[in-house]
Amino acid sequence: MDRKWVLGLASAGSVMVALDATVVTTALSRIRLDLGASMEQLEWTVNAYSLSFAVLLMTGAVLGDRFGRRRLFTAGLGLFTAASAACALAPDAGWLIAARVVQGAGAALVMPLAMALLSAAYPPPDRPKALGLFAGLTGLAVVGGPVVGGAVTQGLAWEWIFWLNVPIGLVVVPLVLRRVPESRGGGDGVDAGGLLLVTGAALGLVWGLIRSDAAGWGSAEVTGTLAAGAVCGVAFVVWERAAARPMVPLSLFRLRGFAAGNAAGVFMYASLYGALFFAAQYFQTARGDRPLAAGLHLLAWTAAVTVVAPAAGRLVNRVGARPLAALGLAMQAAGMGWLALAATPSVPYWELIAPMLIAGAGVSMAMPAAQAAVLNAVEPQQIGKASGVFNTGRQLGGVFGVAVLALAFAKAGGYAGPSAFADGFGGAIGVGAALSLAGAVAALAIPARTAAPTPSPTAPALASNR
Repeated sequence: MDRKWVLGLASAGSVMVALDATVVTTALSRIRLDLGASMEQLEWTVNAYSLSFAVLLMTGAVLGDRFGRRRLFTAGLGLFTAASAACALAPDAGWLIAARVVQGAGAALVMPLAMALLSAAYPPPDRPKALGLFAGLTGLAVVGGPVVGGAVTQGLAWEWIFWLNVPIGLVVVPLVLRRVPESRGGGDGVDAGGLLLVTGAALGLVWGLIRSDAAGWGSAEVTGTLAAGAVCGVAFVVWERAAARPMVPLSLFRLRGFAAGNAAGVFMYASLYGALFFAAQYFQTARGDRPLAAGLHLLAWTAAVTVVAPAAGRLVNRVGARPLAALGLAMQAAGMGWLALAATPSVPYWELIAPMLIAGAGVSMAMPAAQAAVLNAVEPQQIGKASGVFNTGRQLGGVFGVAVLALAFAKAGGYAGPSAFADGFGGAIGVGAALSLAGAVAALAIPARTAAPTPSPTAPALASNR
């Protein structure tokens, strides 16, 4: 087995699904004109993808462990590719939203199983470096989405942000079947009750957060769905304690690396996704940039990911995950705090470069460290479940971050004009800085690095970050 093929193909799948989480943001104005979409339909064009992605992530991870990670990873790529074509062919907003739901379902198979295949292919000593490259490419896709969306929409048409996935999928799927070995996780059955309860919990919580701005926090829809999600969450914990084959053994949360790494990841992505959601709009609405220019101005944020994440992945073995995750999230908090104070309609762009570089370098450092803390804390047969938990937290954290930052934005400003938007942006990014700082505090609970055990002739070496 050539591990480089596994790394390249897993990263290609991850980049596709991560890119589509943000690529649509700079195309929304053109979509509104072409499809006659309302504001709420534009919101669901973004949220439908995140919703189905989040609620089906754990399902994808468990099914991959049970029926084969490569098999389900390939199925997810095929579903995602077909749904991308359906998005590009959408005759109206309803069709586009429905296709985005299916896209999210395919992504929910691809993302956790990409991490699981990668972690299964690389032994613990080499895994942090591979995860660093993987995280760097994935992070680049997340923050580069607005750049790609702006360039494609302005240079071609918004449909091409979806058409681009089709040839990539058609090339990657057969290569995965040929070059990636099959692997499975532990257990010999699917925890159907756990799957239903965790899906209900995620659906209720995500739906309530997404609808909170439009319907209001006190509305029956929001309070009812949040309450239903919370009840399903409690029922899931009770069920998993008694289940013969639990989907997520609750004993994993007694591992400090697993629990602290996931907590840091939730805060990290809440801060990052929320900030990027408003940053692309700030450059267009407050500063008057066109879509491509807005995306290019975010390159100061993007560039750090390509350099820092791979280097941080290599450093995890030397210094451990805790200092990199804690320092990285503290740097992201500092950069966002600086950006919140500096962002005005008339500020010269060069004055925004330093805070964006600091924030980008910080999150790029924290990404592979948090992932390594989680995956190195579990046994090899539990990697699929661990990656499913981490990526579910990532998506739910992103939805939570957008919702919370939107509340801060509405309280501090609005869309009345450039100055009002800049005021709202400053308030929102300030909250993002606070979320990142909370993640840095959580990262301090990750265990300190200890020497990896010597592998025995019959068992692979496991990282001791537990």
